[in-house]
Amino acid sequence: MPPIHIVDRYMQTVEQLGIKNDDKGLDYFIPEIDEVNIASLPAPHQNGYIGFVIGAKHFTKKLPTEKIISICKKLNQPIILLGGKEDMESGDLIKKGIENSVNHSSVFEDKAAESIIYNACGKYNLNQSASLVKQASKIVSHDTGLMHIAAAFKKEIISVWGNTVPAFGFTPYMPDSESKIAEVKNLPCRPCSKIGYDKCPKCHFKCMMLIDENEFV
Repeated sequence: MPPIHIVDRYMQTVEQLGIKNDDKGLDYFIPEIDEVNIASLPAPHQNGYIGFVIGAKHFTKKLPTEKIISICKKLNQPIILLGGKEDMESGDLIKKGIENSVNHSSVFEDKAAESIIYNACGKYNLNQSASLVKQASKIVSHDTGLMHIAAAFKKEIISVWGNTVPAFGFTPYMPDSESKIAEVKNLPCRPCSKIGYDKCPKCHFKCMMLIDENEFV
């Protein structure tokens, strides 16, 4: 693939129409009615939180639930799990996994785990979820729509790449300079698809299971 982001490829397509890139990145506008008041969130999240986008359209683009639980335990801030109604069950499993864990990171030592993890999946519409993204201190996300919305708000993003690769050109476009990519490089079977599968074709899912969890701390 050419080392050109998909946005810039699109812009090249319409260049002959006189349309030029303003080089200011993406835009996302939230209607005032959908702005989420941070005071409506659980108390621990009102002073800052990490947004963790747990959903994705295809299985091979998502971290396994147990991997997300392990990563969450390493983070040192309250966490809001973000996703659609289809992610509610996974969110509940992640929340329960944190609550039942006996190996909490320092953020869990002084407060109850159930107050640190807030499962917001399916509780907010897209614009409201975008508002939660906008107010987060950092976003962890699979390659999905909220990742690009986070880029529009210039958030620090840790984007997670499994069976697909950043070279396809779909990485966050002009996000915060502290953003980074979490992936397993030099895996012979990767990429196995431009989009994704319902299960790992090799049945080992190394592209997600071997991601270094220290990348998220």
